[in-house]
Amino acid sequence: MHVLAEANLRLDANAIDYVLLAFYFVLVLGIGYLARRQVSSSLDFFLSGRSLPAWVTGLAFISANLGAIEVMGMSANGAQYGLPTAHYFWIGAVPAMLFLGVVMMPFYYGSKVRSVPEFMRRRFGKPAHLVNGISFAVAQILIAGANLFLLATVVNLLLGWPIWVSVILAAAIVLTYTALGGLSAAIYNEVLQFFVIVAALVPLTVVGLYKVGGWQGLVDKVSGSPGGADQLNSWPGNQLTGFGDNFLSVLGLVFGLGFVLSFGYWTTNFVEVQRAMASKSMSAARRTPIIGAFPKMLIPFIVIIPGMIAAVTVTELMGENKTALLAGDPSASGADFNDALLLLMRDLLPNGMLGIAIAGLLASFMAGMAANLSSFNTVFTYDIWQSYIKKDKPDGYYLSFGRLVTAIGTILAIGTAFIASTYSNLMDYLQQLFSFFNAPLFATFILGMFWKRMTATAGWTGLVSGTLAAIGVFLLAETGAWDLPGQGASFIGAGAAFVVDIVVSVAVTYATRPKPEAELVGLVYSLTPKNTRQHSTTGDDAGWYRKPGLLAGIVLIITIVLNIIF
Repeated sequence: MHVLAEANLRLDANAIDYVLLAFYFVLVLGIGYLARRQVSSSLDFFLSGRSLPAWVTGLAFISANLGAIEVMGMSANGAQYGLPTAHYFWIGAVPAMLFLGVVMMPFYYGSKVRSVPEFMRRRFGKPAHLVNGISFAVAQILIAGANLFLLATVVNLLLGWPIWVSVILAAAIVLTYTALGGLSAAIYNEVLQFFVIVAALVPLTVVGLYKVGGWQGLVDKVSGSPGGADQLNSWPGNQLTGFGDNFLSVLGLVFGLGFVLSFGYWTTNFVEVQRAMASKSMSAARRTPIIGAFPKMLIPFIVIIPGMIAAVTVTELMGENKTALLAGDPSASGADFNDALLLLMRDLLPNGMLGIAIAGLLASFMAGMAANLSSFNTVFTYDIWQSYIKKDKPDGYYLSFGRLVTAIGTILAIGTAFIASTYSNLMDYLQQLFSFFNAPLFATFILGMFWKRMTATAGWTGLVSGTLAAIGVFLLAETGAWDLPGQGASFIGAGAAFVVDIVVSVAVTYATRPKPEAELVGLVYSLTPKNTRQHSTTGDDAGWYRKPGLLAGIVLIITIVLNIIF
Protein backbone atom coordinates (compact mmCIF):
# COMPACT_ATOMS: atom_id res chain seq x y z
CA MET A 1 0.00 0.00 0.00
CA HIS A 2 3.11 2.18 -0.16
CA VAL A 3 2.30 3.98 -3.41
CA LEU A 4 -1.43 4.49 -3.03
CA ALA A 5 -1.01 8.23 -3.25
CA GLU A 6 -0.29 7.84 -6.96
CA ALA A 7 -3.35 5.70 -7.69
CA ASN A 8 -6.53 7.67 -7.19
CA LEU A 9 -8.20 5.43 -4.65
CA ARG A 10 -10.07 8.05 -2.64
CA LEU A 11 -13.71 6.94 -2.48
CA ASP A 12 -16.07 9.80 -3.24
CA ALA A 13 -18.35 9.45 -0.21
CA ASN A 14 -20.86 12.18 0.67
CA ALA A 15 -23.19 13.05 3.58
CA ILE A 16 -25.66 10.18 2.90
CA ASP A 17 -22.85 7.63 3.04
CA TYR A 18 -21.49 9.04 6.32
CA VAL A 19 -24.98 9.05 7.94
CA LEU A 20 -25.44 5.37 6.97
CA LEU A 21 -22.00 4.55 8.39
CA ALA A 22 -22.67 6.38 11.66
CA PHE A 23 -26.02 4.55 12.03
CA TYR A 24 -24.23 1.23 11.53
CA PHE A 25 -21.64 1.99 14.25
CA VAL A 26 -24.35 3.03 16.73
CA LEU A 27 -26.14 -0.27 16.03
CA VAL A 28 -22.98 -2.32 16.60
CA LEU A 29 -22.13 -0.66 19.92
CA GLY A 30 -25.81 -0.90 20.97
CA ILE A 31 -25.74 -4.68 20.48
CA GLY A 32 -22.59 -4.82 22.64
CA TYR A 33 -24.32 -2.82 25.37
CA LEU A 34 -27.50 -4.98 25.33
CA ALA A 35 -25.49 -8.22 25.35
CA ARG A 36 -23.63 -6.98 28.43
CA ARG A 37 -26.81 -7.24 30.52
CA GLN A 38 -26.81 -11.02 29.99
CA VAL A 39 -23.22 -11.55 31.15
CA SER A 40 -23.15 -12.66 34.77
CA SER A 41 -20.55 -15.47 34.68
CA SER A 42 -17.39 -16.32 32.76
CA LEU A 43 -19.32 -19.03 30.81
CA ASP A 44 -21.74 -16.31 29.60
CA PHE A 45 -18.82 -14.10 28.55
CA PHE A 46 -16.72 -16.77 26.79
CA LEU A 47 -19.39 -19.20 25.48
CA SER A 48 -22.70 -17.26 25.58
CA GLY A 49 -23.90 -19.56 28.38
CA ARG A 50 -24.45 -22.26 25.67
CA SER A 51 -27.90 -20.88 24.89
CA LEU A 52 -28.08 -19.78 21.24
CA PRO A 53 -30.28 -21.28 18.46
CA ALA A 54 -28.69 -23.07 15.48
CA TRP A 55 -29.56 -20.47 12.81
CA VAL A 56 -27.85 -17.71 14.86
CA THR A 57 -24.68 -19.74 15.47
CA GLY A 58 -24.75 -21.02 11.85
CA LEU A 59 -24.72 -17.48 10.39
CA ALA A 60 -22.13 -16.36 12.95
CA PHE A 61 -20.03 -19.40 11.98
CA ILE A 62 -19.83 -18.10 8.39
CA SER A 63 -19.59 -14.44 9.34
CA ALA A 64 -16.63 -15.08 11.66
CA ASN A 65 -14.91 -16.46 8.57
CA LEU A 66 -16.13 -13.65 6.29
CA GLY A 67 -13.51 -11.34 7.71
CA ALA A 68 -11.67 -8.71 5.77
CA ILE A 69 -9.15 -11.25 4.66
CA GLU A 70 -11.84 -13.46 3.19
CA VAL A 71 -13.67 -10.65 1.37
CA MET A 72 -10.68 -8.58 0.20
CA GLY A 73 -8.29 -11.55 -0.02
CA MET A 74 -10.62 -13.72 -2.11
CA SER A 75 -11.47 -10.86 -4.46
CA ALA A 76 -7.70 -10.19 -4.75
CA ASN A 77 -7.31 -13.88 -5.59
CA GLY A 78 -10.18 -13.59 -8.10
CA ALA A 79 -8.42 -10.69 -9.83
CA GLN A 80 -5.07 -12.53 -9.80
CA TYR A 81 -6.02 -16.17 -10.47
CA GLY A 82 -9.70 -16.15 -11.55
CA LEU A 83 -12.14 -19.02 -10.94
CA PRO A 84 -9.60 -21.52 -9.46
CA THR A 85 -10.03 -19.40 -6.30
CA ALA A 86 -13.40 -21.17 -5.84
CA HIS A 87 -11.40 -24.16 -4.54
CA TYR A 88 -11.05 -22.32 -1.24
CA PHE A 89 -14.81 -22.79 -0.86
CA TRP A 90 -15.87 -25.95 -2.71
CA ILE A 91 -12.77 -28.05 -1.92
CA GLY A 92 -11.20 -26.05 0.89
CA ALA A 93 -14.22 -25.45 3.13
CA VAL A 94 -17.50 -27.26 2.51
CA PRO A 95 -16.35 -30.93 2.93
CA ALA A 96 -14.53 -30.07 6.17
CA MET A 97 -17.51 -28.12 7.54
CA LEU A 98 -19.75 -31.13 6.93
CA PHE A 99 -17.20 -33.44 8.61
CA LEU A 100 -17.10 -31.10 11.62
CA GLY A 101 -20.89 -31.19 11.97
CA VAL A 102 -21.37 -34.91 11.41
CA VAL A 103 -18.29 -36.47 13.09
CA MET A 104 -16.40 -34.02 15.32
CA MET A 105 -19.05 -31.83 16.94
CA PRO A 106 -20.50 -34.64 19.12
CA PHE A 107 -17.04 -34.96 20.76
CA TYR A 108 -16.59 -31.27 21.37
CA TYR A 109 -20.09 -30.59 22.60
CA GLY A 110 -20.48 -33.91 24.41
CA SER A 111 -17.22 -33.63 26.36
CA LYS A 112 -18.28 -30.10 27.52
CA VAL A 113 -14.78 -28.70 26.96
CA ARG A 114 -14.59 -24.93 26.74
CA SER A 115 -11.94 -24.74 24.02
CA VAL A 116 -9.95 -26.85 21.56
CA PRO A 117 -6.73 -26.67 23.66
CA GLU A 118 -8.75 -27.98 26.62
CA PHE A 119 -9.63 -31.04 24.52
CA MET A 120 -5.88 -31.45 23.86
CA ARG A 121 -5.13 -31.32 27.58
CA ARG A 122 -7.63 -34.04 28.41
CA ARG A 123 -6.37 -36.26 25.59
CA PHE A 124 -2.60 -35.64 25.80
CA GLY A 125 -1.87 -33.83 29.07
CA LYS A 126 -0.22 -30.52 29.87
CA PRO A 127 2.77 -30.20 27.47
CA ALA A 128 0.60 -30.63 24.33
CA HIS A 129 -2.02 -28.32 25.88
CA LEU A 130 0.51 -25.56 26.53
CA VAL A 131 2.10 -25.82 23.05
CA ASN A 132 -1.34 -25.65 21.43
CA GLY A 133 -2.59 -22.82 23.68
CA ILE A 134 0.43 -20.61 22.99
CA SER A 135 0.57 -21.29 19.23
CA PHE A 136 -3.17 -20.60 18.92
CA ALA A 137 -2.92 -17.33 20.86
CA VAL A 138 0.00 -16.15 18.68
CA ALA A 139 -1.86 -17.07 15.46
CA GLN A 140 -4.98 -15.13 16.53
CA ILE A 141 -2.99 -11.98 17.24
CA LEU A 142 -1.23 -12.20 13.85
CA ILE A 143 -4.53 -12.74 12.00
CA ALA A 144 -6.33 -9.99 13.96
CA GLY A 145 -3.49 -7.69 12.88
CA ALA A 146 -4.14 -8.51 9.21
CA ASN A 147 -7.86 -7.73 9.65
CA LEU A 148 -6.98 -4.49 11.41
CA PHE A 149 -4.56 -3.41 8.69
CA LEU A 150 -7.22 -3.84 6.00
CA LEU A 151 -9.79 -1.98 8.10
CA ALA A 152 -7.35 0.91 8.53
CA THR A 153 -6.66 0.98 4.78
CA VAL A 154 -10.35 1.52 4.04
CA VAL A 155 -10.70 4.29 6.64
CA ASN A 156 -7.54 5.85 5.19
CA LEU A 157 -9.07 5.82 1.66
CA LEU A 158 -12.36 7.22 2.90
CA LEU A 159 -11.23 9.99 5.17
CA GLY A 160 -7.58 10.37 4.21
CA TRP A 161 -6.52 9.80 7.84
CA PRO A 162 -3.04 8.34 8.39
CA ILE A 163 -2.98 4.54 8.61
CA TRP A 164 -1.86 4.55 12.28
CA VAL A 165 -4.79 6.77 13.37
CA SER A 166 -7.22 4.52 11.45
CA VAL A 167 -5.72 1.37 13.04
CA ILE A 168 -6.20 2.71 16.57
CA LEU A 169 -9.74 3.99 15.95
CA ALA A 170 -10.89 0.73 14.34
CA ALA A 171 -9.34 -1.30 17.15
CA ALA A 172 -11.12 0.81 19.77
CA ILE A 173 -14.60 0.11 18.31
CA VAL A 174 -14.11 -3.68 18.11
CA LEU A 175 -12.57 -3.72 21.60
CA THR A 176 -15.54 -1.81 23.05
CA TYR A 177 -18.25 -4.27 21.98
CA THR A 178 -16.20 -7.44 22.52
CA ALA A 179 -15.14 -6.38 26.03
CA LEU A 180 -18.70 -5.30 26.92
CA GLY A 181 -20.74 -8.29 25.83
CA GLY A 182 -18.23 -11.08 25.24
CA LEU A 183 -19.08 -13.85 22.78
CA SER A 184 -22.82 -13.01 22.61
CA ALA A 185 -22.02 -9.46 21.46
CA ALA A 186 -19.56 -10.82 18.90
CA ILE A 187 -22.05 -13.45 17.64
CA TYR A 188 -25.11 -11.18 17.37
CA ASN A 189 -22.96 -8.59 15.61
CA GLU A 190 -21.69 -11.30 13.27
CA VAL A 191 -25.27 -12.16 12.27
CA LEU A 192 -25.95 -8.46 11.58
CA GLN A 193 -22.62 -8.22 9.72
CA PHE A 194 -23.48 -11.24 7.56
CA PHE A 195 -26.56 -9.47 6.18
CA VAL A 196 -24.72 -6.15 5.77
CA ILE A 197 -21.88 -7.86 3.84
CA VAL A 198 -24.33 -9.63 1.51
CA ALA A 199 -26.31 -6.39 1.00
CA ALA A 200 -23.06 -4.72 -0.03
CA LEU A 201 -21.64 -7.39 -2.35
CA VAL A 202 -24.72 -8.61 -4.27
CA PRO A 203 -25.49 -5.22 -5.92
CA LEU A 204 -21.78 -4.75 -6.71
CA THR A 205 -21.68 -8.13 -8.51
CA VAL A 206 -24.92 -7.47 -10.43
CA VAL A 207 -23.90 -3.95 -11.55
CA GLY A 208 -20.45 -5.26 -12.50
CA LEU A 209 -21.83 -8.12 -14.61
CA TYR A 210 -24.22 -5.69 -16.31
CA LYS A 211 -21.28 -3.43 -17.15
CA VAL A 212 -19.21 -6.19 -18.81
CA GLY A 213 -22.18 -7.57 -20.79
CA GLY A 214 -23.29 -10.44 -18.53
CA TRP A 215 -21.54 -13.74 -17.90
CA GLN A 216 -20.65 -14.23 -21.60
CA GLY A 217 -19.16 -10.74 -21.72
CA LEU A 218 -17.00 -11.53 -18.68
CA VAL A 219 -15.87 -14.84 -20.26
CA ASP A 220 -14.82 -13.02 -23.48
CA LYS A 221 -12.97 -10.26 -21.61
CA VAL A 222 -11.11 -12.62 -19.25
CA SER A 223 -10.11 -14.90 -22.18
CA GLY A 224 -8.46 -11.94 -23.87
CA SER A 225 -6.68 -10.64 -20.75
CA PRO A 226 -3.31 -11.64 -19.17
CA GLY A 227 -3.87 -15.03 -17.49
CA GLY A 228 -6.33 -15.94 -20.25
CA ALA A 229 -8.88 -18.74 -20.45
CA ASP A 230 -7.16 -20.73 -17.65
CA GLN A 231 -8.81 -18.29 -15.26
CA LEU A 232 -12.29 -19.43 -16.31
CA ASN A 233 -12.09 -23.06 -15.17
CA SER A 234 -11.55 -24.04 -11.58
CA TRP A 235 -9.54 -27.17 -12.51
CA PRO A 236 -6.57 -27.87 -12.74
CA GLY A 237 -5.75 -24.48 -11.13
CA ASN A 238 -2.04 -24.35 -12.06
CA GLN A 239 -1.73 -20.56 -11.64
CA LEU A 240 -3.01 -20.79 -8.09
CA THR A 241 -0.76 -23.64 -6.97
CA GLY A 242 2.29 -22.54 -8.95
CA PHE A 243 2.80 -26.07 -10.37
CA GLY A 244 3.33 -26.56 -14.10
CA ASP A 245 2.10 -30.16 -13.99
CA ASN A 246 -1.70 -30.75 -13.97
CA PHE A 247 -1.50 -33.91 -11.85
CA LEU A 248 0.69 -32.23 -9.19
CA SER A 249 -1.58 -29.20 -9.16
CA VAL A 250 -4.71 -31.31 -8.57
CA LEU A 251 -2.86 -33.33 -5.89
CA GLY A 252 -1.76 -30.08 -4.17
CA LEU A 253 -5.34 -28.80 -4.20
CA VAL A 254 -6.99 -32.01 -3.02
CA PHE A 255 -4.41 -33.10 -0.41
CA GLY A 256 -2.72 -29.81 0.62
CA LEU A 257 -5.74 -27.51 0.50
CA GLY A 258 -8.78 -29.83 0.52
CA PHE A 259 -7.55 -32.17 3.22
CA VAL A 260 -4.75 -30.75 5.40
CA LEU A 261 -5.31 -26.97 5.34
CA SER A 262 -9.08 -27.17 5.14
CA PHE A 263 -9.79 -29.88 7.71
CA GLY A 264 -7.08 -28.35 9.91
CA TYR A 265 -8.80 -24.97 9.76
CA TRP A 266 -12.47 -25.90 10.04
CA THR A 267 -12.28 -28.78 12.53
CA THR A 268 -9.61 -27.64 14.99
CA ASN A 269 -9.67 -23.84 14.70
CA PHE A 270 -11.31 -22.65 17.88
CA VAL A 271 -12.49 -19.39 16.24
CA GLU A 272 -15.02 -21.49 14.29
CA VAL A 273 -15.67 -24.27 16.80
CA GLN A 274 -16.41 -21.68 19.53
CA ARG A 275 -19.47 -20.52 17.55
CA ALA A 276 -20.91 -24.04 17.48
CA MET A 277 -20.13 -24.59 21.18
CA ALA A 278 -22.36 -21.63 22.02
CA SER A 279 -25.42 -23.55 20.67
CA LYS A 280 -28.19 -24.60 23.00
CA SER A 281 -28.17 -28.37 22.22
CA MET A 282 -25.99 -31.02 20.58
CA SER A 283 -28.29 -31.12 17.55
CA ALA A 284 -27.96 -27.33 17.16
CA ALA A 285 -24.18 -27.60 17.57
CA ARG A 286 -24.01 -30.23 14.81
CA ARG A 287 -26.23 -28.19 12.49
CA THR A 288 -24.21 -24.99 13.03
CA PRO A 289 -21.41 -25.72 10.50
CA ILE A 290 -23.87 -27.48 8.13
CA ILE A 291 -26.23 -24.46 8.07
CA GLY A 292 -23.13 -22.32 7.50
CA ALA A 293 -22.15 -24.47 4.50
CA PHE A 294 -25.24 -23.38 2.49
CA PRO A 295 -24.20 -19.70 2.19
CA LYS A 296 -20.52 -20.73 2.07
CA MET A 297 -21.04 -22.53 -1.28
CA LEU A 298 -22.51 -19.42 -2.86
CA ILE A 299 -20.09 -16.81 -1.49
CA PRO A 300 -17.62 -17.29 -4.42
CA PHE A 301 -20.23 -15.67 -6.65
CA ILE A 302 -20.16 -12.42 -4.65
CA VAL A 303 -16.43 -12.21 -3.82
CA ILE A 304 -14.48 -13.93 -6.64
CA ILE A 305 -16.57 -12.66 -9.57
CA PRO A 306 -16.24 -8.97 -8.51
CA GLY A 307 -12.46 -9.57 -8.40
CA MET A 308 -12.54 -10.99 -11.93
CA ILE A 309 -14.69 -8.07 -13.13
CA ALA A 310 -12.22 -5.61 -11.52
CA ALA A 311 -9.34 -7.26 -13.39
CA VAL A 312 -11.00 -6.55 -16.79
CA THR A 313 -12.68 -3.17 -16.12
CA VAL A 314 -10.53 -1.23 -13.61
CA THR A 315 -7.74 0.67 -15.38
CA GLU A 316 -5.18 0.05 -12.60
CA LEU A 317 -5.57 -3.75 -12.82
CA MET A 318 -6.08 -4.28 -16.57
CA GLY A 319 -3.84 -5.17 -19.51
CA GLU A 320 -0.21 -4.16 -19.04
CA ASN A 321 -0.83 -3.21 -15.42
CA LYS A 322 -2.10 -6.74 -14.70
CA THR A 323 0.90 -8.26 -16.50
CA ALA A 324 3.21 -6.12 -14.32
CA LEU A 325 1.33 -7.10 -11.13
CA LEU A 326 1.45 -10.81 -12.04
CA ALA A 327 5.22 -10.39 -12.43
CA GLY A 328 5.36 -8.85 -8.94
CA ASP A 329 5.87 -5.21 -9.95
CA PRO A 330 3.26 -2.91 -8.30
CA SER A 331 4.96 0.32 -9.42
CA ALA A 332 3.10 0.35 -12.76
CA SER A 333 -0.27 1.59 -11.47
CA GLY A 334 0.24 2.23 -7.77
CA ALA A 335 -2.50 -0.28 -6.92
CA ASP A 336 -2.32 -4.00 -6.15
CA PHE A 337 -4.72 -6.96 -6.19
CA ASN A 338 -5.80 -6.30 -2.57
CA ASP A 339 -7.47 -3.11 -3.86
CA ALA A 340 -9.68 -4.90 -6.44
CA LEU A 341 -12.93 -4.56 -4.50
CA LEU A 342 -12.35 -0.94 -3.48
CA LEU A 343 -11.49 0.09 -7.04
CA LEU A 344 -14.63 -1.59 -8.35
CA MET A 345 -16.76 0.24 -5.75
CA ARG A 346 -15.10 3.51 -6.72
CA ASP A 347 -15.98 2.97 -10.38
CA LEU A 348 -19.49 1.49 -10.13
CA LEU A 349 -21.49 2.52 -7.06
CA PRO A 350 -23.56 5.71 -6.64
CA ASN A 351 -23.70 7.52 -3.27
CA GLY A 352 -25.98 5.84 -0.75
CA MET A 353 -25.13 2.44 -2.23
CA LEU A 354 -21.49 3.35 -1.59
CA GLY A 355 -22.31 3.96 2.10
CA ILE A 356 -23.84 0.47 2.39
CA ALA A 357 -20.88 -1.07 0.59
CA ILE A 358 -18.36 0.66 2.87
CA ALA A 359 -20.38 -0.42 5.93
CA GLY A 360 -20.28 -3.97 4.50
CA LEU A 361 -16.50 -3.87 4.21
CA LEU A 362 -16.05 -2.43 7.69
CA ALA A 363 -18.50 -5.09 8.95
CA SER A 364 -16.39 -7.85 7.45
CA PHE A 365 -13.21 -6.52 9.06
CA MET A 366 -14.86 -6.12 12.43
CA ALA A 367 -16.47 -9.58 12.26
CA GLY A 368 -13.09 -11.15 11.54
CA MET A 369 -11.25 -9.23 14.20
CA ALA A 370 -13.93 -9.73 16.87
CA ALA A 371 -13.81 -13.48 16.16
CA ASN A 372 -10.03 -13.47 16.64
CA LEU A 373 -10.29 -11.48 19.87
CA SER A 374 -13.15 -13.48 21.41
CA SER A 375 -11.33 -16.78 20.80
CA PHE A 376 -7.98 -15.31 21.94
CA ASN A 377 -9.42 -14.11 25.25
CA THR A 378 -11.05 -17.50 25.94
CA VAL A 379 -7.92 -19.56 25.22
CA PHE A 380 -5.60 -17.17 27.04
CA THR A 381 -7.83 -16.91 30.13
CA TYR A 382 -8.86 -20.58 30.46
CA ASP A 383 -5.96 -22.44 28.87
CA ILE A 384 -2.93 -20.41 29.87
CA TRP A 385 -3.78 -18.13 32.81
CA GLN A 386 -6.25 -20.33 34.74
CA SER A 387 -4.38 -23.58 33.99
CA TYR A 388 -0.80 -22.52 34.74
CA ILE A 389 -0.59 -19.13 36.45
CA LYS A 390 -3.61 -18.30 38.66
CA LYS A 391 -5.61 -21.42 39.50
CA ASP A 392 -8.72 -21.66 41.72
CA LYS A 393 -9.75 -17.98 41.72
CA PRO A 394 -13.45 -17.05 41.98
CA ASP A 395 -15.38 -16.88 38.68
CA GLY A 396 -15.64 -13.07 38.79
CA TYR A 397 -11.85 -12.84 38.66
CA TYR A 398 -11.70 -14.70 35.33
CA LEU A 399 -14.56 -12.60 33.93
CA SER A 400 -12.73 -9.31 34.59
CA PHE A 401 -9.41 -10.85 33.54
CA GLY A 402 -11.06 -11.88 30.24
CA ARG A 403 -12.00 -8.24 29.60
CA LEU A 404 -8.45 -7.12 30.39
CA VAL A 405 -6.97 -9.75 28.03
CA THR A 406 -9.27 -8.53 25.25
CA ALA A 407 -7.68 -5.09 25.62
CA ILE A 408 -4.13 -6.49 25.67
CA GLY A 409 -4.91 -8.61 22.57
CA THR A 410 -6.12 -5.48 20.76
CA ILE A 411 -2.91 -3.59 21.54
CA LEU A 412 -0.80 -6.52 20.31
CA ALA A 413 -2.90 -6.72 17.11
CA ILE A 414 -2.11 -3.06 16.43
CA GLY A 415 1.56 -4.12 16.43
CA THR A 416 1.06 -7.12 14.11
CA ALA A 417 -0.98 -5.00 11.66
CA PHE A 418 2.34 -3.64 10.45
CA ILE A 419 3.67 -7.15 9.62
CA ALA A 420 0.61 -7.74 7.42
CA SER A 421 1.23 -4.46 5.58
CA THR A 422 4.33 -5.96 3.90
CA TYR A 423 2.34 -8.50 1.78
CA SER A 424 0.79 -7.51 -1.58
CA ASN A 425 -1.75 -10.39 -1.46
CA LEU A 426 -2.83 -11.05 2.13
CA MET A 427 -4.18 -14.48 1.24
CA ASP A 428 -0.56 -15.64 0.73
CA TYR A 429 0.28 -14.45 4.26
CA LEU A 430 -2.76 -16.16 5.74
CA GLN A 431 -2.19 -19.53 4.09
CA GLN A 432 1.40 -19.42 5.42
CA LEU A 433 0.13 -18.93 8.98
CA PHE A 434 -2.36 -21.79 8.58
CA SER A 435 0.37 -24.15 7.36
CA PHE A 436 2.38 -23.34 10.53
CA PHE A 437 -0.39 -23.54 13.10
CA ASN A 438 -3.37 -25.53 11.79
CA ALA A 439 -1.88 -28.35 9.71
CA PRO A 440 0.20 -29.98 12.51
CA LEU A 441 -2.63 -29.52 15.04
CA PHE A 442 -5.04 -31.34 12.72
CA ALA A 443 -2.62 -34.28 12.33
CA THR A 444 -2.17 -34.67 16.09
CA PHE A 445 -5.87 -34.25 16.67
CA ILE A 446 -7.15 -36.73 14.13
CA LEU A 447 -4.57 -39.35 15.12
CA GLY A 448 -5.35 -38.94 18.82
CA MET A 449 -9.08 -39.13 18.21
CA PHE A 450 -9.07 -42.37 16.20
CA TRP A 451 -5.98 -44.17 17.61
CA LYS A 452 -6.24 -44.98 21.30
CA ARG A 453 -2.60 -46.17 21.57
CA MET A 454 -1.20 -42.66 20.85
CA THR A 455 0.67 -41.33 23.89
CA ALA A 456 0.91 -37.95 25.61
CA THR A 457 4.59 -37.47 24.65
CA ALA A 458 3.72 -38.16 21.01
CA GLY A 459 1.06 -35.43 21.26
CA TRP A 460 3.44 -32.55 21.88
CA THR A 461 6.53 -33.82 20.00
CA GLY A 462 4.40 -34.35 16.87
CA LEU A 463 2.98 -30.82 17.12
CA VAL A 464 6.37 -29.17 17.52
CA SER A 465 8.09 -31.15 14.74
CA GLY A 466 5.16 -30.58 12.33
CA THR A 467 5.32 -26.82 12.92
CA LEU A 468 9.10 -26.82 12.39
CA ALA A 469 8.66 -28.72 9.09
CA ALA A 470 6.21 -26.06 7.79
CA ILE A 471 8.57 -23.26 8.87
CA GLY A 472 11.42 -25.09 7.07
CA VAL A 473 9.48 -25.16 3.77
CA PHE A 474 8.63 -21.46 4.22
CA LEU A 475 12.32 -20.55 4.72
CA LEU A 476 13.39 -22.60 1.68
CA ALA A 477 10.79 -20.78 -0.45
CA GLU A 478 11.63 -17.32 1.00
CA THR A 479 15.41 -17.68 0.48
CA GLY A 480 14.85 -18.88 -3.10
CA ALA A 481 16.39 -22.30 -2.44
CA TRP A 482 13.09 -23.80 -3.61
CA ASP A 483 11.14 -21.97 -6.31
CA LEU A 484 7.44 -22.05 -5.34
CA PRO A 485 5.31 -19.26 -6.84
CA GLY A 486 1.56 -18.77 -6.15
CA GLN A 487 0.34 -20.34 -2.93
CA GLY A 488 2.31 -23.53 -3.60
CA ALA A 489 4.67 -22.94 -0.65
CA SER A 490 1.84 -22.98 1.88
CA PHE A 491 0.22 -26.08 0.29
CA ILE A 492 3.54 -27.97 0.40
CA GLY A 493 4.31 -26.61 3.89
CA ALA A 494 0.94 -27.85 5.14
CA GLY A 495 1.46 -31.28 3.55
CA ALA A 496 4.97 -31.52 5.05
CA ALA A 497 3.73 -30.47 8.51
CA PHE A 498 1.00 -33.11 8.36
CA VAL A 499 3.25 -35.97 7.20
CA VAL A 500 6.13 -35.13 9.60
CA ASP A 501 3.71 -34.81 12.52
CA ILE A 502 2.16 -38.24 11.78
CA VAL A 503 5.55 -39.96 11.33
CA VAL A 504 7.03 -38.48 14.53
CA SER A 505 3.85 -39.20 16.53
CA VAL A 506 3.78 -42.86 15.46
CA ALA A 507 7.51 -43.33 16.18
CA VAL A 508 7.31 -41.67 19.63
CA THR A 509 4.11 -43.56 20.52
CA TYR A 510 5.81 -46.93 20.11
CA ALA A 511 8.67 -45.76 22.35
CA THR A 512 6.45 -44.48 25.21
CA ARG A 513 3.62 -45.78 27.40
CA PRO A 514 -0.05 -45.06 26.56
CA LYS A 515 -2.67 -43.79 29.00
CA PRO A 516 -5.03 -46.37 30.52
CA GLU A 517 -8.19 -46.79 28.39
CA ALA A 518 -10.48 -45.72 31.22
CA GLU A 519 -9.04 -42.19 31.04
CA LEU A 520 -9.82 -41.86 27.32
CA VAL A 521 -13.59 -42.43 27.34
CA GLY A 522 -15.29 -39.52 25.55
CA LEU A 523 -11.99 -38.49 23.92
CA VAL A 524 -11.28 -41.40 21.54
CA TYR A 525 -13.81 -42.54 18.96
CA SER A 526 -13.67 -46.30 19.63
CA LEU A 527 -13.91 -45.92 23.43
CA THR A 528 -16.86 -43.56 23.52
CA PRO A 529 -20.33 -45.12 24.01
CA LYS A 530 -22.54 -44.46 20.97
CA ASN A 531 -25.41 -43.01 23.01
CA THR A 532 -23.25 -40.09 24.22
CA ARG A 533 -22.53 -39.14 20.59
CA GLN A 534 -26.21 -38.92 19.66
CA HIS A 535 -28.41 -35.84 19.78
CA SER A 536 -32.08 -35.58 20.73
CA THR A 537 -34.71 -35.54 17.95
CA THR A 538 -37.61 -34.14 19.96
CA GLY A 539 -38.92 -30.65 20.75
CA ASP A 540 -36.73 -27.95 19.21
CA ASP A 541 -34.65 -30.64 17.49
CA ALA A 542 -37.54 -32.47 15.78
CA GLY A 543 -38.37 -32.49 12.02
CA TRP A 544 -36.60 -33.85 8.93
CA TYR A 545 -35.17 -30.39 8.10
CA ARG A 546 -33.23 -30.51 11.39
CA LYS A 547 -31.42 -33.78 10.63
CA PRO A 548 -27.66 -33.04 10.39
CA GLY A 549 -26.98 -36.07 8.11
CA LEU A 550 -29.69 -35.17 5.60
CA LEU A 551 -28.69 -31.49 5.46
CA ALA A 552 -25.04 -32.49 4.96
CA GLY A 553 -26.01 -34.78 2.05
CA ILE A 554 -27.89 -31.96 0.28
CA VAL A 555 -24.89 -29.60 0.62
CA LEU A 556 -22.47 -32.25 -0.67
CA ILE A 557 -24.53 -32.95 -3.82
CA ILE A 558 -24.81 -29.23 -4.69
CA THR A 559 -21.05 -28.76 -4.15
CA ILE A 560 -20.19 -31.66 -6.49
CA VAL A 561 -22.51 -30.18 -9.16
CA LEU A 562 -20.82 -26.75 -8.83
CA ASN A 563 -17.39 -28.37 -9.28
CA ILE A 564 -18.60 -30.11 -12.46
CA ILE A 565 -20.21 -26.97 -13.96
CA PHE A 566 -17.21 -24.71 -13.33
